[in-house]
Amino acid sequence: MSRALSTTEAHPLPPLTIGRHTHRLRTVALIATLGGLLFGYDTGVINGALAPMKAELGLTALTEGVVTSSLLVGAAFGALAGGRLSDSIGRRKMIILIAVFFIAGALACVFTPNLEFMVAGRIVLGLAVGGASVVVPVFLSELAPFEIRGALAGRNELMIVIGQLAAFVVNAVIGTVWSDHEGVWRYMLAVAALPAVALLIGMMRVPESPRWLISQGRVDDALTVLESVRSPERARAELDEIVHLANEQSTLVSPGWRALKEKWVIRILLVGIGLAVGQQLTGINSIMYYGQSVLTEAGFNQDTALIANIAPGVIAVIGGIIGLSLMQRINRRTTLLLGFILTTTAHFLIGSASLALPVGNSARPFVILLLVVLFVGSMQTFLNIAIWVMLSEIFPLRIRGLAIGISVFCGWTVNALLGLFFPTAVEAIGISGTFFIFGFVGLAAILFVATQVPETRGRTLEAIEEDVSTGAIYVVRPRVPAAEYPPSR
Repeated sequence: MSRALSTTEAHPLPPLTIGRHTHRLRTVALIATLGGLLFGYDTGVINGALAPMKAELGLTALTEGVVTSSLLVGAAFGALAGGRLSDSIGRRKMIILIAVFFIAGALACVFTPNLEFMVAGRIVLGLAVGGASVVVPVFLSELAPFEIRGALAGRNELMIVIGQLAAFVVNAVIGTVWSDHEGVWRYMLAVAALPAVALLIGMMRVPESPRWLISQGRVDDALTVLESVRSPERARAELDEIVHLANEQSTLVSPGWRALKEKWVIRILLVGIGLAVGQQLTGINSIMYYGQSVLTEAGFNQDTALIANIAPGVIAVIGGIIGLSLMQRINRRTTLLLGFILTTTAHFLIGSASLALPVGNSARPFVILLLVVLFVGSMQTFLNIAIWVMLSEIFPLRIRGLAIGISVFCGWTVNALLGLFFPTAVEAIGISGTFFIFGFVGLAAILFVATQVPETRGRTLEAIEEDVSTGAIYVVRPRVPAAEYPPSR
């Protein structure tokens, strides 16, 4: 089925060039993705800190879930508030505020005297994690040239899994070297303060998103930012394109919550919510939070499980690196379908292995560890980066922060429920029952992507926005050969 070319596709932009602006773009991206690193570390550190914390604070299976899920509840509201606030005060100021929350939350958790104070500190950290999960991908997406937007915006997800791996390694080192120290888990939590301070200082020197500046009528400031991260010719051409569509779409998209009265806005918002919720219902974060517990249930002793838990973290980083390269080579929909098919298969295999190999079988822990590694690798290679990139690019500029905030709020809410009830579920129905449930949900996710999710690769944010508003985005387009895209720089 054919369709008319959008305005932005009809007038190609000047090609990308390499120069000082390229280095500047990379530096800005590196600083901003420290938010992703903190996201990963603060969600992953609980994996190893929970066991010694449980002994000192006297946690039960339920309060274990409360400590873990309190961050996720904070993250849900942090995503919603952070996205909306970033539309008002800007992406840069919002990330600076997020860095302050990361520092405050880390200190509160390290010096907590009791369970209640720990939960409060985790909620503050959650507000920062949720805000970072929304604002950093949007900031990178709005700053990146469309040719490398997937690779640049996807770096945030790579930094998330690097942060989770760092947490697993730090947990294993500290937990082994200082295992006899009372409050060893406090050392694990304290490490997060270091990148938080680096994020705060670094963002002081980072420019604002040019697209947000244009949405505020600050066209000259936007040109200055674009000229710092593009060649002069490309910067002016992009500015003209963004300004043109911003003026055109201003009559179609109301700012804030009023935009939700438009049917086409609701439709793309439901796509975003479906992607965010589908990502969480794979159970990936249950593995990242409770991986040590799952491996202990599989048959490893506690110390061995702490070290073996590094394996999923390593494969997550390897998968993230591969996934980042796929953003420039494979269409988003194809990547998502492959990801959900592979993760769903892994769910059923883990459940089946747990049934076939009873507790006490010497092969059981190693087989389940291998399948968990395959699951995490499939998730990070094909799903996580693609989903976060799509969430950062499918929404209109005037409500981008709000819309991704609503989507991620729904995802974090599901994540919080999983974090709260996962230990109880494993205790009640075992590994097999839990992963069979994840598998059946995965079948529904495959159907959703196949029927509802549009393609966005290789198009400017303005072209995507124009086609979202007209409905043309949902028309199946011929696959664009990878050769038509400039190589990632």
